[in-house]
Amino acid sequence: MGDLFLVRHGETEWSRSGRHTGWTDVPLTEHGREEARRLVPLLCSHRIGAAFVSPLRRARETAELIGIHDARVDGDLREWDYGGYEGVTTVEIQRTRPGWFLFTDGVAPGPPEHPGETPEQVGERADRVLAKADAALDDTEGVVVLIAHGHFLRVLTARRLGLPPRHGALFQLATGTLCRLGTEHGRPVVAGWNIRPPA
Repeated sequence: MGDLFLVRHGETEWSRSGRHTGWTDVPLTEHGREEARRLVPLLCSHRIGAAFVSPLRRARETAELIGIHDARVDGDLREWDYGGYEGVTTVEIQRTRPGWFLFTDGVAPGPPEHPGETPEQVGERADRVLAKADAALDDTEGVVVLIAHGHFLRVLTARRLGLPPRHGALFQLATGTLCRLGTEHGRPVVAGWNIRPPA
């Protein structure tokens, strides 16, 4: 089992303000673009065997800015479908649902085209991505890079470690950062988290 590099997209206006951004296709801010560019030195010393990217603009733009121009677009890498909480902050949600926590309580139902996802449903998508990443690792000597979104990558990390999706809550993930999931004695481990070069 080789290494997976996880890249969370750079800052957007919505991520800066804490609004849940699932399917809304917001662009990076200029600061977010700079966050992405700063990751280039962390990646250029590694042989990239394969890369996968979310279809959403903020992730695809991040992929381009870090120098990955041939990433395979994969719908399973999209962010959590927040349903009725799309565009709403945690503080606003907790005004009507005190103590609400995404990783255990899920989301309110949304419109038919975006009804929302449970943590388990996000975990199922993460498992599919991991299967594709493992197949790519079997076919290459390089690392596999996944460029996606904060909450989704946290769930994916939990699943890589054999934990339930709700344990993604344990892995706080900042915008414009690189994480490395590797192995030790044949078992998956977190080898690096929230890595970014000094500004």
